[in-house]
Amino acid sequence: MPRRPLGQLEAEVLAALAGLGGHASTAEIVARLDGDPAYTTVNTILHRLHEKRLVSRTRSGRSYRYRLAVDESALVAGRMHDQLRHASDPGGVLSRFARSLSADEARALREFLDVADRPEDAG
Repeated sequence: MPRRPLGQLEAEVLAALAGLGGHASTAEIVARLDGDPAYTTVNTILHRLHEKRLVSRTRSGRSYRYRLAVDESALVAGRMHDQLRHASDPGGVLSRFARSLSADEARALREFLDVADRPEDAG
């Protein structure tokens, strides 16, 4: 199996943690990840995320339970915006992204854009 880039694994760990809600152990997070990553790898990623202040942790016996310390939506949107800002053709990237969306995702995006386009004083 090909190895994931660390940034991708960090994102997957954050998404798994968000999906679990509340506090979660390393083992619970590992169980939600595709590709059966090693427990020690996920534990290392969680330690790094804690150092970056993206997750908080509380002691639970000899291990920790983790919780998101940031808003997942804002974090992912910020990453997407950073990638767009570095693209030589942001319009092309947006076009390709929009074409890759499922029908439900595209509908949700249209709804968000319609709301964003409305003047504030329109009711």
